[in-house]
Amino acid sequence: MYRDRLRIGPGLVLGMALMIGGCGDPGDGEIVDSPGLTGGWSTAGCAVERTPEQVTMGGVTMPTTPAKLEAVMGRIEEAGRSRFADSYAGIEVDQERVRAVVYRVPSGAFDDVIRKVAEDTCVLVQDADHTATSLAVWHDRILADLPYWGHQNVSIVSLGARHDGSGVEIGTVDPLKARTALLARYGSRAPLVFVPADPVRPLPSPTSRIAPPPGS
Repeated sequence: MYRDRLRIGPGLVLGMALMIGGCGDPGDGEIVDSPGLTGGWSTAGCAVERTPEQVTMGGVTMPTTPAKLEAVMGRIEEAGRSRFADSYAGIEVDQERVRAVVYRVPSGAFDDVIRKVAEDTCVLVQDADHTATSLAVWHDRILADLPYWGHQNVSIVSLGARHDGSGVEIGTVDPLKARTALLARYGSRAPLVFVPADPVRPLPSPTSRIAPPPGS
């Protein structure tokens, strides 16, 4: 449902930012209610048109996830992480279409569980290249190597596994330089995705109101 991304500041100080999914909108025309197929399928609940729900907070109206769909997503994620770690990649919500999108390495057994847990909600199941577990290994390896990349003058600004299973996303000031260097170290088949990112700049320290005047 979420993508955890480490934002790397000066001195390798790490901060956590929670990013809600957004890796492209799966196309329409997927096969409905046929678990275990490669190429994507959706539950029978997707055949029912649903009206997006909204909530107003502080005078601002924004989309929200229906409670039943949110509960279904929680059960799917729990099953994916605990029982189908060799298949589960991630999950996100499409609030406009009132559906969940599950990414997994094709698995008939996991698909059967998704179909059962979904009940009458809409769940779209998409293929993934890598599982969340395998990407976590790569994420942690690169995280451990951050001091090395700092010495190599390779600026890594952010680091996070994509919830669609496509790879570990590396935000860097110079994507071409980072790609060349990291793939030389980790191998050309390492599941790494390089994106441009601005360097982290520390906020200026505020002037103290009780500081003594200059020269005192």
